[in-house]
Amino acid sequence: MKIYIRNMACESCKVVVKDALDDLDINFVKVELGEVETKEEISDAKFKKFEKVINKVGLEIVENKGGILIEQIKNCCIEYVNSEKDIKVNASEYLSKKINKDYNYISTLFSEIELQTINNFITSYKMERAKEMIIFDDLSFSEVAHKLNYNNLSAFSAAFKKVTGFNPTHFKNLKVKRRLAIQELSNKQD
Repeated sequence: MKIYIRNMACESCKVVVKDALDDLDINFVKVELGEVETKEEISDAKFKKFEKVINKVGLEIVENKGGILIEQIKNCCIEYVNSEKDIKVNASEYLSKKINKDYNYISTLFSEIELQTINNFITSYKMERAKEMIIFDDLSFSEVAHKLNYNNLSAFSAAFKKVTGFNPTHFKNLKVKRRLAIQELSNKQD
């Protein structure tokens, strides 16, 4: 049985889901970002308990096909941004190959449901990753730009300022640093 889960964006989310499955004695084959595969069907009672547990941490079960595809798109975008190796294709080509659908179709569907473009979602996610790296990692701004696949520091700085309202140096010097949860990126509009 496959279960699709909205808002899974990191390894911690996978741990929460695995713990919930273990606590309910639900045997699983795999737990990936946005997707769980169980060995057998789950009873309605266990399914409702599982759903209640993951809802407490902001995760949601997705049941319609459009919602499932949107979660796959988001998870591929996150994978694209987080990839440690240099991906030599642009996001549209990457998503088309990964999801095995025409980019125009997935782009239109994403925009209609999320009220933002895929590129805006990717940029927002990149800036949240940048904030995280600036706050927690001992990286130069050039290293952050490189890790996020920007061609140069000025392109990164311009994108960072456009999204956050601050240049990276000013953000680093702020006393209170604000990061957004992955759930908030979906609700964010231009």
